Amino acid sequence: MAKKSDYFGLGYIVSVILAIIPITSMICGAVTRILEGKIVAGILRIVLGWNIIWIVDLILMIISKHILRLINI
Repeated sequence: MAKKSDYFGLGYIVSVILAIIPITSMICGAVTRILEGKIVAGILRIVLGWNIIWIVDLILMIISKHILRLINI
């Protein structure tokens, strides 16, 4: 079975495809952080998720299978 990745426990390939598309990366990243109980981090991803966070998320998703966790609030 495929290893689970960061977006909702989906498979690695599906998560990378979602991370490539900026709007889905922003939404999935925000929802993932909110589901972890990090409301402020989720809101910041919605506000700032379209720029450098998207690029860093894409690189980290390919390399380490996890999204950027900049703050834990």
